[in-house]
Amino acid sequence: MQIMEITNDVGFMRTAIVNLYFVGPRNAGDRRWVLIDAGMPGFAGSIMRAAARRFGRGARPAAIILTHGHFDHVGSLRTLAARWEAPVYAHRLELPYVTGVAAYPPPDPGISGGMARMSPLFPRGPFDFRPWIRALPDDQSVPALPEWSWVFTPGHTPGHVSLFRETDATLIAGDAFVTTRQESLWAALTQAPEVSGPPAYYTPDWGKAWESVDLLAGLQPEIAATGHGRPMRGRWLRQELKALADNFDERAIPRHGRYVDRPPTAAELYAEPGRRSRAAMASLGLATAMAGTLLLRQRR
Repeated sequence: MQIMEITNDVGFMRTAIVNLYFVGPRNAGDRRWVLIDAGMPGFAGSIMRAAARRFGRGARPAAIILTHGHFDHVGSLRTLAARWEAPVYAHRLELPYVTGVAAYPPPDPGISGGMARMSPLFPRGPFDFRPWIRALPDDQSVPALPEWSWVFTPGHTPGHVSLFRETDATLIAGDAFVTTRQESLWAALTQAPEVSGPPAYYTPDWGKAWESVDLLAGLQPEIAATGHGRPMRGRWLRQELKALADNFDERAIPRHGRYVDRPPTAAELYAEPGRRSRAAMASLGLATAMAGTLLLRQRR
C-alpha cells in the first residue's frame, strides 16, 4: 500500500474505508514525524512498511495523534504503539473510550444507507490502549508538530479533534465532516468526492456537530483531509464546506433517528456494556471490516 501525497510533508493512506495521515518531511528519520489515527484492524504491517519507505527504515513516529477513538481509527493502534513505543494522544473527553472505561453510544442503524444498516456490527468498545495514552495539551498545541494546533470539534464523539496548520491552511478534520457520503456503502467504496457531514450512523450530538462544522468552515481551509474520502482543496472545498455549515440541518442531520431529537445523556455517552456484548460486537465488527477490505481489493 502506498502513501499518497497531499503536501510535501503530509501524506495519507487508505485502510479499507478509512484514512490515516503521515505528517513530516520525507526521510525524516526516527522520532521526527507523526501519525494521525491508526486505521482499520489488520493493517499494522502495511502501515509500518509504508512509514519505512517514507521516513527511513526503522523510523518511528514521535507521537500518534487520535482525532477520535472509533474502531476504524484505532484498529491497528495497539500493534503500532507497542512496536514503535510511541505515545498516543487524544482529547481528555475521549480518554474514557480508549482507556477501557466506557463504550461509545449505540449507533443509529435506522437512517438510510448500507453502512448505517451494518453499523450495529461495529465494535464500540471500551478499547484499552494503556499505557500509551496521554491527554492532548490544554494549550491546543500538537506534540512534535509545532506549526499545528488541535481544534476541538465534538459532535461525532465527545472528544473529537481536528488538526490545523495556519501557515498553509491545511486541515486534518477526522470525521467532523468527510468528503464522501459515508452512509452509502457504494460511496464508501468508490470514494466519490462530496463534502458531507460526519458519518450519521455514529454521530450522537447533532447540535455540537453543526457547531464544529461551522467552526471549521470559518478557518477557510485550503486543503481538507478527512477520515473518509479523498482530500479536497481550493475554492470548491471552501464553497462546499460553507454550504454544509449554512445548511447543516438539511444536508447532514437525518430526518429521523435515535439522536435527532436529543443527544445522549452523560450516562449514555460513557456507558460500559457487558463483557459478552462487547466481545460479540468486536468479533462481528472485525468480520465486517475484513469483508469491506476484500471488496475493495477486488475492485483494484
